[in-house]
Amino acid sequence: MPNIVPVSDLRNYKNVLSQVKYGSPVYLTKNGRGDYAIVDIHELDELKALKGLFSELEKGEQSARRDGWISIDDAEERLGL
Repeated sequence: MPNIVPVSDLRNYKNVLSQVKYGSPVYLTKNGRGDYAIVDIHELDELKALKGLFSELEKGEQSARRDGWISIDDAEERLGL
């Protein structure tokens, strides 16, 4: 179950931060709407890495659509497999 608390609960920030666990962020609401999320620092690092990976995959797909796809055999040869 997600941890959802009003941003005003940050007055007792130690209590809010104690609820943050890897894989279980705390979502802060303002005026009843989601506004912020507090995540474990290691999880944030992983999310940044995933964002970078997806960005590179998107570049590859754009390149393939523009310049054409290569066969699996060609890919393995270029990678030295």
